[in-house]
Amino acid sequence: MADDASKARSPYGEGPAGRPLPLSVRLLGSGVRGARSVSKAVGIDRAVEAAAEEAMVAAVESEAVERALARVLRGPAVESAVHGALDSETVKRALVEALDSEMVDEVWRRLLASDEAQKLVERIAEAPELRAAISAQSVGLIQDVGHTIARTTRRLDSVAERIARRIFFRPQRPQPTVRAGAVSRLLAFGLDGLIVNLVFSGLAAIAALIASAFTGNGNGVSGLVLAFGTAAWFALGCFYLVVFWSLAGQTPGMNFFGIRIGVEGGGLPARRSFRRLLGLVLAAIPFGLGFLGILFDERRRGWQDRLAGADVVYEPDERSAAPWSELDPVEEAEERAETTKAPEARGLRPQHVGGPR
Repeated sequence: MADDASKARSPYGEGPAGRPLPLSVRLLGSGVRGARSVSKAVGIDRAVEAAAEEAMVAAVESEAVERALARVLRGPAVESAVHGALDSETVKRALVEALDSEMVDEVWRRLLASDEAQKLVERIAEAPELRAAISAQSVGLIQDVGHTIARTTRRLDSVAERIARRIFFRPQRPQPTVRAGAVSRLLAFGLDGLIVNLVFSGLAAIAALIASAFTGNGNGVSGLVLAFGTAAWFALGCFYLVVFWSLAGQTPGMNFFGIRIGVEGGGLPARRSFRRLLGLVLAAIPFGLGFLGILFDERRRGWQDRLAGADVVYEPDERSAAPWSELDPVEEAEERAETTKAPEARGLRPQHVGGPR
């Protein structure tokens, strides 16, 4: 278009100002135009273009170009350009608009409705790791509730002891103690009694069902059966206490409220467990007077504790931290920086994109 405009402005052989061109320039122009016409006629220009295109493709596909691109991509220029693009408000707006578009919503709907997504959800739900995590979370929730209640009952232990000592004109405790008080022990014993009653009720229901199936009599129980049931209930309670005292040094109720029998090795010896059970019965016979030592004794011991030669103490309120919470933020940052270093900085030989040299 520029040539056509210049031809329209000045005739052939004259310059822009209307002056005639030199003879050499006119001969050179005629030769160029003639060579162009001849090359178009025989197809030399197309051959030259094809050769140039092949040369450029071969240059781009060469190992030297690949190595050069790899060096550029590993260099700081690309990283700074990427950070600049991420900090750009234009890029942020474009990403937000893309995420809010109907196309993305349609892609998510089709993805969630696909059979592969359903299979993935079923496989995750059946994974043993997920079930173990749910179980651990449930146990952790119960433990957190127990810790919270235990902290409250410990304060109530001090309040109850202070009130009882003031009523009976006994000196107050000069300093706090690690031995469990009356409120925590009473609540733990009540929870243990609830567990024993639930277990006994289940066993009694099964026994009654079996008896009615064989005898066909469901009108009620006789006095003999009632006496036998009472004895069985008492035996079950004694067995429950002795077993947990001997094996773990605490019953489930004591564990929930954060108290235990303070003995070395975890459990109370069987002989001392029986002696503690006997002391528990003896303390309850005179209308519970044997338990007053928990309020007035300096070591908070009742008759059962004195016969067994053991104290009931609070468990340390310590919770196991998650593995990742033990990492120092500085060490974590250094570890992350170490993993993102260039291969040369970590003593590794870089891998070239185009293969070995």
